[in-house]
Parts: sequence; structure tokens; C-alpha cells
Amino acid sequence: MLEVMVNGCSGKMGQIVCDLVEQDENLLLKCGFDKNVTGEFAFPVFDKIENIKEKPDVIIDFSVPIATFQILKYASQNKVPVVIATTGFSKEEEQKIKEYSKQIPIFKSANMSYDIMIMKKLVQWLAPLLKNTDIEITETHHNRKIDSPSGTAQMLADSINESLGNTLYCEYNRHDKHQKRDKNEIGMNSIRGGNIVGEHTVQFFGEFETFELKHTSYSRNVFAEGAIKAAKFLINKPVGFYCMEDMFDL
Repeated sequence: MLEVMVNGCSGKMGQIVCDLVEQDENLLLKCGFDKNVTGEFAFPVFDKIENIKEKPDVIIDFSVPIATFQILKYASQNKVPVVIATTGFSKEEEQKIKEYSKQIPIFKSANMSYDIMIMKKLVQWLAPLLKNTDIEITETHHNRKIDSPSGTAQMLADSINESLGNTLYCEYNRHDKHQKRDKNEIGMNSIRGGNIVGEHTVQFFGEFETFELKHTSYSRNVFAEGAIKAAKFLINKPVGFYCMEDMFDL
């Protein structure tokens, strides 16, 4: 039986992961970690790293960047694999995570949805075919989401840019600009409101037509289920950095 620790267990996603882990007969919810422990739990929950006595087989992280690095330090010291589903990391923090993956197996994705991975592959394929278009990415999320743009939107933009030889750049703010659109920019647009789980749209605007791809998430369960699949995939893997493409053969 695979013993799991959930980092960020008091958050919305953390709670969903905990519920799904407890429903899986092949998993045991060993413990949780959260700086802001609210409510009662049927399993041990810690708010200080030094108090963690249990050693899980794998950690699933749905938290915030500062909490991710706290748990990565614990995981590296105790040689525990980590699935990182947290978003909002800076480029420097992304590099630090890669450094940790030289000590322990780490699975990281800005989005744990299989369909989003398909969307990523599609935009990589489409971008060179539509390289003369204006590319815009719009993401919509609930009003509690902290980071902007979403990690998924940035992932899609990076995939497009890589497929075009890294010749583009992301434009996050047109408010202070008084000039026409640059052909080399990828427009990044964020909308926050209500309880929207997640919606991502990539548009390729041509002179006389527009090609659009859109993905809508209706339940947070899809991300929790993906993280649990990743945890099962990661166990017994050698030290290294893994992503969604490693888990699915496309």
C-alpha cells in the first residue's frame, strides 16, 4: 500500500486530494502538512516541518511556492519522491526545483489534466503552421486564484514559443503601452471571477480567419486524480525530473 503525505491539506485542492486518497484502496493517507491548519482531520496533520514524525512513500504538493520549498527540503533529507502541482513559481524557483530533482524523483506539471497535455501538444504542432498569425492566450479562473497568468497559460505559451524557435515573447500588460501589437508577442490575458474551475483558450488570429482551441475544466477532481496518478507513476522511479509527457506515451 502506497503511503501518501499531502502538502497543503487544508486548501481546496488539498482537501480533494485527501478525500480521493482515502477512497483509494491501494493508498493510505499517512499525514498532511499545512501552515494554516483549519478544522479536524482523521489523520495526523503538522504545521511545522520539524514535527513531522511519519515518513511517507510519496508527497503530493498542492500549496504555494514557499510551502513547496519547505516540503522539498524535508523530502530531500528523507529521500521521499514529490509530485508538485503548485503553480506560480519564478524562473529562479523553477531552476531550484530542477536542482532538487538531482537528489529525489520529482514530478511537476502546471496542470495535472490529461486533456490539457493534449492541448499543449496540439498548440506545439499548430504554431509553426500558423506562424504568421497573432497569438493570444486567455485564461479564466475563480476569484481566489493568487497567481496570474495561470501556470497552465504560461506552459501553453512556452510550448508555442519553443515550437517557433523561441522567437516570441509574452506580453502581460498592454495598459501602459501606446503602440500597435507586435507580431512577435503572445498576448497573455487573465480573468478572475466567481467559482470558475479553469478555462484556457488559445487563439491564432489571421487576416481573414481565426483558429481557436479551448479547454474547460468543470471539476477540480480532474487535477487531484491526475496528481494521484502521478504519485503512483513516480514511486520507484530513479532520481530525476518527470512531467506529464513521461507518464503518457504520445
